[in-house]
Formats: sequence, structure tokens, C-alpha cells
Amino acid sequence: MSLLMVVLTSALFAGLVATCATVAVERLGGKLGGVLATTPSTIIAAAAGVFIASPTEEAFQSAMSATPSGMLLNALFLWLWRLLPPHLPKWGLGARLAMMTTLSLSAWLLGAFGVVTVLAPIRAAGDIRTLLWIGAGVTATVITLGLITSRDAATPSSPPRPVPLGVLLARGLFAAMAVSVAVIWSRLGGPLAAGMASVFPVIFLTTMVSLWLSQGEAVQSGAVGSMMLGSTAVSAFALTAAFALPAYGVVAGCALGWLAAVCFVSLPAAAWVRRGR
Repeated sequence: MSLLMVVLTSALFAGLVATCATVAVERLGGKLGGVLATTPSTIIAAAAGVFIASPTEEAFQSAMSATPSGMLLNALFLWLWRLLPPHLPKWGLGARLAMMTTLSLSAWLLGAFGVVTVLAPIRAAGDIRTLLWIGAGVTATVITLGLITSRDAATPSSPPRPVPLGVLLARGLFAAMAVSVAVIWSRLGGPLAAGMASVFPVIFLTTMVSLWLSQGEAVQSGAVGSMMLGSTAVSAFALTAAFALPAYGVVAGCALGWLAAVCFVSLPAAAWVRRGR
């Protein structure tokens, strides 16, 4: 399959999945919906595309090993959406949202540059095992943060309102763009950068923006903890896929990774936040 076809197929799938995922938070509320909305979705398209485009098995595993570090950045990205809003200037809705988006994305990009810089020497030495162990340790860290923050989150009582169609379309478009960049970078020999691009916070950013616009700041703040906890399912998928795709192929490997992530992370996380409710 040509690189163009891999990019287009992965981007289309990612866009469709990302467009549908917001409904979970909208219908089920910030806490439970936050967990379900973070089950592995766009990472499936990214993993499949990166696997097909990667020149070697080691390059694919390097990309997947960087995913947990990217999810740690995403957890910190989400935490900023709870921490910063009370301290923003008392401007209008649009200005406050624009400032919040700029600050959170800037922090993520700075962190991503730092992660790639730190992991690059390990990747250059060919020490894939160390990269995977780092990924496992980072995943455990994010789980701990998610457990703490999801317990502290308040659940707003305001009734849900539908997310604007424009936000849904934008979510799909940006998800498709992020996955496309990840696949292209994997072919150009930048597996760590590809792994970071595959977890660019499209889902989290568009969820926070859509909830801010349609439900208010309280709902998006309440979703932060559960989304941090649920997002570790993406890391679990990536670490499983690092071995499953080379061993079983794209379809069976992605299915195995998704089942492992949902059974061992998403479902227990959903039970945790339901108990908290």
C-alpha cells in the first residue's frame, strides 16, 4: 500500500472516530463520559498507519513506546484546564477560551519537545526495551494522577446541551491531521516524533472546548479527572500494540490491543468514577 493511501485511510478513520467520541461526554456527563470518550480510538488508526509505514519493527516499537509519555503530557494538559480558568482575566467567553487554548497547547508543545529530546539518545542507542519500560512507568504515574483527580472532581448538576456541529467537525478534521502527520513522520524516520504526534491532544482539546461552549466551565472541569484516568487506556493499547501488531498483523493486533486496554483500564476506570458519583 502506498504512503498516500495509508495516510488517507488512517486519517479518515481517525476523523470519523473522533467526531463521534464527544457524544459520550455530552450524553453521559463529565465524569463517566470522560472515561468512555478516552477509550482507544484515534490511536488505533495511528498505530495501524505507523506500523505499515515504519521501515522496521524497531521503529514501530519506538513510536509506540513514546505514546505513554505523550499521554502524561495530555494528563498535564487536562490538569491545566482545571487549574488555570479561575485565574484567567474576567473577559468574554471567546477571549477566555482563546487564552486557555493558547496556554495549554503551548505547554503541551514545549513538553513534547522535551520528551523527544530526552528519549532520542535512548532510541539512537537502539535500547527499545528501556523505552518500553519507561512507557510502563509513565503509564502507572498517569493512573495514579487520574485516580486522585477523579475523586476530587465535582459533578455539575446542569442538564447537558448538544455540542455544536462545527466543534464536532473541527474535532474530526484535527484528529485526521494529527494522525496524518504521525504516519508521515514514521516513514521519514522519526519514530519518537511520530509517537508524540499520534497522541496530540485533539480529543482532549476539542472535548474541553466543546464542553466549555455548550455546558459551561464547570462541566469541562469535572471531566478532567476522569479523562486523565481513562486516557491511560491509550497507553495500554500502545504498549500492547508494540508487540501484538508485529506478531499478529494489523487487524488482529489492533483488536487485541483494544480489548486489553478496555478490559484492564477503561472498564475499571468507569467503575471507579461511577462509585465516586
